[in-house]
Amino acid sequence: MNQATKTSSRGSPKREKEKVRLSLDISTEANALLEKLAEQIGGTKSEVLRKAIALMEVAVEAKRQGKKFGIADKDQQLATEIIGL
Repeated sequence: MNQATKTSSRGSPKREKEKVRLSLDISTEANALLEKLAEQIGGTKSEVLRKAIALMEVAVEAKRQGKKFGIADKDQQLATEIIGL
């Protein structure tokens, strides 16, 4: 993938991944949830979506490997299995 080059504050070049702009139609309820999540993480709606994509990638890979995907309790026992991904 192509990467753009920018200069850091120290003058050394740094690589930045090329971005693609998307247009997305979602319900007002989904947008409200997206805004709430962005506020909770102290980020933007784009950051929430990027993190969601990363989480989905982990879930899909776990399923491909025959593993379970979920939320563990304090003792590392699977408390909630997330299915349907």
